[in-house]
Amino acid sequence: MSDKLSNAQIAWRAAQDIEDGAYVNLGIGFPEMVAKFQPPGRKAIFHTENGILNFGEAPPEGEEDWDLINAGKKAVTLNPGAAFFHHADSFAMVRGGHLDVTILGAYEVAETGDLANWSTGPRGIPAVGGAMDLVHGAKRVAVITDHVTRDGKPKLVKACSLPLTGVGCVTRVYTSLAVIDIENARFVLREKLPGMSLDELQALTGAELVVHGDIASLHVPEL
Repeated sequence: MSDKLSNAQIAWRAAQDIEDGAYVNLGIGFPEMVAKFQPPGRKAIFHTENGILNFGEAPPEGEEDWDLINAGKKAVTLNPGAAFFHHADSFAMVRGGHLDVTILGAYEVAETGDLANWSTGPRGIPAVGGAMDLVHGAKRVAVITDHVTRDGKPKLVKACSLPLTGVGCVTRVYTSLAVIDIENARFVLREKLPGMSLDELQALTGAELVVHGDIASLHVPEL
């Protein structure tokens, strides 16, 4: 198999599709990296479920203000014009359709757009957070993930086997090997690593990859 993208490179690629001025919620952990890679000339406004709008980068180590944290309990800074509000008001923004984009991680994504990202099953520790609200409240839902699990099983599947976060909610997946849209309950391949053949990619995907025309090469900078 060809070399895969790092988490930072996947996050960079996802960041390129965020429009200037978009209101964006990033999932806890890996998806938070997307905020580091806003393209020059664009500025997203980041939202966190615990009640901050327009927060900025993490402060330098030792300069944290632990009254200013995101939903993942990580210290943040504030951009000019930032606002604070009640947790319930934050979820009202989500449920009211006021977020343009949410980007989350995933355990599984089905070709129908179903997402499983909160539980690995009966032995897992449930951690749904605000994900169920986010995937049905945001105007666009994207996923960033490795293409396969640690033991090499596909994360992009025909039907999810794990408990669902949302049904028919995901529209684009950025993986370590490809960029894939979900259209008409099918995985539509848009970009792939240039050193990987379509057959190689299909062998690592748990449902059929549909190709419309030319497939763009997935090029990202070294990070």
